[in-house]
Amino acid sequence: MSDFKERARTLANQHESGDLLVMPTVWDTFSAALAADAGFASLTIGSHPVADSIGSADGEKMDFADYLAVVQRITSAVDVPVSADVESGYGLSPQELFERVFAAGAVGVNIEDVVHREGKRVRARQEHADYIHGVRAAADAAGVDFVINGRTDAVKLTEHFADPLAEAIERIKLLEQAGARSVYPVALSTADQVEQAVQAVSIPVNVTAHPVTAHAAGDLSALRKLGVRRVSFGPLWQKWLAEVSSQQLSAWRQS
Repeated sequence: MSDFKERARTLANQHESGDLLVMPTVWDTFSAALAADAGFASLTIGSHPVADSIGSADGEKMDFADYLAVVQRITSAVDVPVSADVESGYGLSPQELFERVFAAGAVGVNIEDVVHREGKRVRARQEHADYIHGVRAAADAAGVDFVINGRTDAVKLTEHFADPLAEAIERIKLLEQAGARSVYPVALSTADQVEQAVQAVSIPVNVTAHPVTAHAAGDLSALRKLGVRRVSFGPLWQKWLAEVSSQQLSAWRQS
């Protein structure tokens, strides 16, 4: 595992560099090799596109062992650091989650606060921070510079919070204190929202962008000016490829 410890250190350094880090979201060895060969220095694995690629569904519907088998194939196929989306943790303890993910070769995780296996229960602020702190402690004890991307869905949970953006801001502050090395308040839709999130923490803020149409707050240059330091694609790259492929293949249908 010394090679993967080194990859973890590399990924941590990338997050500490102050530069904007684009981590394409991949789902199999083919997409991972494409992104790595295109020159990206690190990758993320998305649970949503992986689920779609194996005939399952997002929302912790996959068997975690099956998901980790995909993760391991990807991490074995590329030489760059790879982080894996683990949704809310699949019901595992922080210790077990870290051990199993790192054993599969991933050197970072994305952890969200909506627990799909419990009826989409939303973790309380401190509960989510405590879970992430547990993963941080497990990784530190193992001597691994594991990169935790602390995700909150608060912005889009309008039925739960009177001021969703303010709730998200408070949550990402706690996640930084808990040991996250980046934070991911999903569904930021304006430059002002992005800027507020960036100003609330000292670690990178992750936004989801479309590989062609970028983000509602602007293109890569605009996001850099707003202070964004991490960009991933979520399921959008896979969806775009599906749309383009469907359009091109339709020309070959016989009428």
